[in-house]
Amino acid sequence: MQRREFLGSSMIGLTGLLLPGSRLIAAEALLAPADTRQRKALADAALEASRAAGASYCDVRVGRYLRQSIITREDRVQNVVNSESAGVGVRVLLDGAWGFAATHQQSIDAVAAAARQAAAIARANARSQTRPVQLAATAGVGEQRWATPLQVNAMAVPLQDKVDLLLGVNAAALAAGADYINSQLFLVNEQKYFASTDGSYIDQDVHRIWAPFTVTAIDKASGKFRSRIGLSAPMGMGFEYLNADPAEKFALPGGVIAYRNAYDMREDAVEAARQARAKLSAASAKPGKYDLVLDPSHLALTIHESVGHPLELDRVLGYEANYAGTSFATLDKREAGFQYGSPIVNFSADKTEPHSLGAVGYDDEGVKSKRWDLIRDGVLVDYQATRDEAHIIGHAQSHGCSYADSWSSVQFQRMANVSLAPGRTPLSVQQLIADVEDGIYIHGRGSYSIDQQRYNAQFGGALFFEIKQGQVGRQIEDVAYQIRTPEFWNACTAICDQRDLRMNGSFFDGKGQPGQVSAVSHASATARFDGINVINTARSLG
Repeated sequence: MQRREFLGSSMIGLTGLLLPGSRLIAAEALLAPADTRQRKALADAALEASRAAGASYCDVRVGRYLRQSIITREDRVQNVVNSESAGVGVRVLLDGAWGFAATHQQSIDAVAAAARQAAAIARANARSQTRPVQLAATAGVGEQRWATPLQVNAMAVPLQDKVDLLLGVNAAALAAGADYINSQLFLVNEQKYFASTDGSYIDQDVHRIWAPFTVTAIDKASGKFRSRIGLSAPMGMGFEYLNADPAEKFALPGGVIAYRNAYDMREDAVEAARQARAKLSAASAKPGKYDLVLDPSHLALTIHESVGHPLELDRVLGYEANYAGTSFATLDKREAGFQYGSPIVNFSADKTEPHSLGAVGYDDEGVKSKRWDLIRDGVLVDYQATRDEAHIIGHAQSHGCSYADSWSSVQFQRMANVSLAPGRTPLSVQQLIADVEDGIYIHGRGSYSIDQQRYNAQFGGALFFEIKQGQVGRQIEDVAYQIRTPEFWNACTAICDQRDLRMNGSFFDGKGQPGQVSAVSHASATARFDGINVINTARSLG
């Protein structure tokens, strides 16, 4: 089937990506504006009904969630999906217990009925609850509006232009030596209207974009194959992210190209084809202790798993023990001034960082976004908390970490953007590498595993280079490193300065039961870790 015929006929597939209450729609329908007056009327109906039912607090989320995904392989379009999910979720606090109900029917009667149902659920929950919910005070903010700063709304870009971009990327990679390539484009637009009995009416328009690909090269004589993923970062931006500004591009040692708040997908795919081909003849890593130089395109995942997740307060308290584990970073460690990392290691949580996946004006409890320290001079000082958790760690206010991936899902604690501060002393990537005698330079995300407490872990990568006597050398393969979280971060001996600060992140971060998906960024500069155990991941076939 020709691609234009495909685009004209296919709106079905990838239904597993659709949220409850979703429907498949034409691309043009993604641009239909929301009716703010109607949303306020629905919210007021829920607030009034909850008060009449005896609730001490109520919040309402009127949501419209739009998603577009385009999947290609070589010269073919494999799938195009446009989906919309819209409805109203109502959460109430009554007799010290939570209740939640949702409806896809956006009428006054349906929303009021949902509020009454949520109140009934809360009343039933209160009978078996051992401790009442303590909700941190949050002042109402009246009517507010926040939107992701955009130059080009990616949803408004013609579908044909997006397909032509991906197929052009594929053609360039194949011409550069790739045998296979699949490329994707994922777009999300969350139109969320929040109201609460605190007196807040908050209208937010959140946009995210991600353009991943995987290039594969094959040695046809032996059947051996190697792949290299794209080094793009998912971002809270519009389509301008893919219109790469040359000023945002710079070269790294080893010939790797990096981008800041911009991305040239075609250029990266051409480099990926060359590097995937080089992997076929690359030397296999020798196991042992190495000094690792970790690029931000790689370090983001290590930060996510070994710092971001273990400092979510619900994990620390054991609320997530049944799914994806708990945390070694228990409350007693904060009280004892636990040395999480070396003195140069500083981590912050930040819901305001421009272009980040987690940037919003307010969270899904109406708490204004902010930045706060998690680890200061290597010492654990704080966690990430929601309104009903803040009192547990002695805070009068929430950190603003509440999020739900749909109007039909109850909001709960999700990770903020968690980032490693750049070094305070001027230090370039070249200067950092110059002091490494025997090391490995790692780019991009690879396979990983981590234990239930986020303490022991193993990480691979997308691209590896030897470092000998301060020089980046040949490309190598079959690398993974093993860590114990505090030992690893205490082995951090150098971090490049602000000039090298770049973001990467997770576009589909799962958590909870039933599962929900969120998106979060992690910024860092290139960092060095000394004496880390490296294993060889090549499988012996006997």
